[in-house]
Amino acid sequence: MAVSAGMAAEVPAVRGVGVCAPLGFRAGAAAANVRGDGDIERLDIAVIRSDVPAAAAGVFTRNTVKAAPVVISQLTLRRGTPISAVVVNSGNANACTGAQGFRDALRMCSAAGDALALDPSEVLVCSTGVIGRAMPMERVLAGIRAAAALDDVSGDAVARAIMTTDTRPKVADATFGWNGADYVVGGMAKGAGMLHPDMATMLAFVTTDARVTAPALQTLLRRVADDTLNCVSVDGDTSPNDSLVALANGAGGETVFEEGTQPFGLLEDAVRDVCDSLAEQLVADAEGAQRYFRVAVSGAADVGQARRAARIVAQSPLVKAALHGGDPNWGRIVAALGRSGATFTLDRCSVGIGGITVFARGAPVDADLDIVRTALLQPRVDIQADLGAGDASGHAWGCELTDEYVHINADYTT
Repeated sequence: MAVSAGMAAEVPAVRGVGVCAPLGFRAGAAAANVRGDGDIERLDIAVIRSDVPAAAAGVFTRNTVKAAPVVISQLTLRRGTPISAVVVNSGNANACTGAQGFRDALRMCSAAGDALALDPSEVLVCSTGVIGRAMPMERVLAGIRAAAALDDVSGDAVARAIMTTDTRPKVADATFGWNGADYVVGGMAKGAGMLHPDMATMLAFVTTDARVTAPALQTLLRRVADDTLNCVSVDGDTSPNDSLVALANGAGGETVFEEGTQPFGLLEDAVRDVCDSLAEQLVADAEGAQRYFRVAVSGAADVGQARRAARIVAQSPLVKAALHGGDPNWGRIVAALGRSGATFTLDRCSVGIGGITVFARGAPVDADLDIVRTALLQPRVDIQADLGAGDASGHAWGCELTDEYVHINADYTT
């Protein structure tokens, strides 16, 4: 299986990138000045279109406060009917906007449907941006009409259109073969702050030309989300708008990917590879951060405990600050493991940074801390922890905590 982040090299040149990499998907983007700041060049409306109705699935925020587009898309997906398009805006979350917010989300579906000759019930809607502001619907609707001029190579443009504080677009794709056909999974995501397990201020979209039923796709997507995007923590906050949407249109071949079969396992692996790439790209572009880290926990009693231990380390402000300063203070990692609730005894635990063991069997290891410090100053840092309590493993992504993060979020709406 070939996986790439950014531009795809393993697929034919006629394919696009990201969500446009699989067969039968097109996209368009437009600048509508959704933010109202006069920036008429910044892309902020995106439309994704499947040429044929697609099976659809979604995983959304667990925040009790849910934005209007999240509620509308959840209700649409519950019907189980095929989906042909997704319309997205950045710059305005359409969250905490009352009844008008729901009307505006539905108007976005209707506008996309009209522009693409679809029923509004075939359209999902997502938004991201500032909470509590009314949608500038005249500009949004004009942007949707402009974005509906689709092509099959706009994967990078739509990835830019959904960005908020991101500094670069996040796209990935993976290919795999089965029964003489090549299938592709493509994806894009946005998010740089308000990122935490149970999604984040994150939008992510996955497309594939494999043929799979909506219930099977939903099961697959939830498992993959728990393994990938739900393993990212930037700042411990989750948003009312978190959405991960998958579309499968079957344009790549005749095989039906059924749960429990070998081809279904290949499809799930490809979706996981794409989402894991997107997860790493998200944390690597975290607000104000220049370094990020992966916490790999092994030897846990069960997968849930492994994931929890990794997440607690990844979200620890003290660990984040140590990373920012290049401080080899491994005691903060051990302390975070201890408060995670995972079952283990200290005399069976070990911790490593950048492949260098710094703690084992309840005591410090005589490691060269200058080498550890050098490892901590790399763009990506790998932290390993073995709990010695079982055979399960899990991981999480985190990033350094910087003063720039504070500046970005102190001035976000002003």
